[in-house]
Amino acid sequence: MSLAQLKAGFIPLVDSAPFIVAKELGYAEEEGLDLQLAKAPSWSTLRDWVAMGQIDAAHMLSPVPVAAALGLGGIAARLNALSVLSVNGNVIGVSTALAARMRDAGYRFDFADPKAAGPALMAAVDGRLRIGVPFPFSMHAELLYYWLGAIGVQTPQGLDVRTIPPPLMAEAMARGEIDAFCVGEPWGSIAVETGVGALLLPGNAIWARAPEKVLAVRESWAEEQPGLARSLVRAMWQAGRWLGQPDNLATASEILSRTEYLDISAEVLERALSGRMVISPEGDLRICEGFIAFHAGAAGFPWRSQAAWIAERLAARMGLDRSAAREAAQVFRADIYRQALAPLHVDLPGASEKLEGAITVPTEVASASGTLILAPDPFFDGQIFDPSA
Repeated sequence: MSLAQLKAGFIPLVDSAPFIVAKELGYAEEEGLDLQLAKAPSWSTLRDWVAMGQIDAAHMLSPVPVAAALGLGGIAARLNALSVLSVNGNVIGVSTALAARMRDAGYRFDFADPKAAGPALMAAVDGRLRIGVPFPFSMHAELLYYWLGAIGVQTPQGLDVRTIPPPLMAEAMARGEIDAFCVGEPWGSIAVETGVGALLLPGNAIWARAPEKVLAVRESWAEEQPGLARSLVRAMWQAGRWLGQPDNLATASEILSRTEYLDISAEVLERALSGRMVISPEGDLRICEGFIAFHAGAAGFPWRSQAAWIAERLAARMGLDRSAAREAAQVFRADIYRQALAPLHVDLPGASEKLEGAITVPTEVASASGTLILAPDPFFDGQIFDPSA
């Protein structure tokens, strides 16, 4: 069979797994794709590769296509998110010196309670908190601003926010450039492994079902190559389903650990995939349910309500016309996702929007077969986002 060459980029993170698994286990080939992967050094580089047509698709931060639609970031191309590649998977970490001050003040590192962790963190900081994020338009930044804003910190003005590529986050902390970070795995764990940091919270303690990475393409490419776009969505869905099976996590870790991909020990990678997190250089272990998800509960569905939440947050912070946020949310292409998965008879949500933060227990929702159960998605402070409000 003749394969269609498709170039895609990724950042070396655990949540790049769908692209890597699709290539290595043949899901891309089954869809007629010769998937060629390129590792990018930073999110700005990867975004620009897609925008300028140097690659066809990318493992991308979920807010980037939304930000581009709002005119943020200085790129002319309109980007679309064809699917969500992963839900959750971030950690918030602090330097060992800051962790020691927090412990001396009586804070217990339970890796679970944002309401207690936030005040303890801010009380231990001398001056403004210097915190690293991988990119200005990222779920890392949005989670931090939402969390610290809810406890009374003026965000982002009250923080010293620094943009640092994920693989360099532990090094920045080792050099004393930052006091804390929010980053995707395995780079938080690398700070622990190298003895420079401790993990304070998982991202899903702030928002239990945050869309982390998306399958991003240029909108023009999706329009010109609809067949390839649908094939790529199916390959990612198949890879995500495989990753969602616990028995496959050891194999996934071994594949991701290869030099051409993450070049990190499989043991560290499996911690993130399984949610068994070592949070301190002393070896303290915490079990985090739902730390990262690739498949269960329609994890791959590009909810336009999630894009609307991102758009509203960005518009408010950047002083943009809030009415533009509704239009920006349309870059999450639930329509293409539905078309792509129709041949597989996948059970998909009947609607493309929902109340974000309203699901507190596993909940059956209207779907094609009536058997789809969505996972809880609450925000830590109980807020509910209505995209139609």
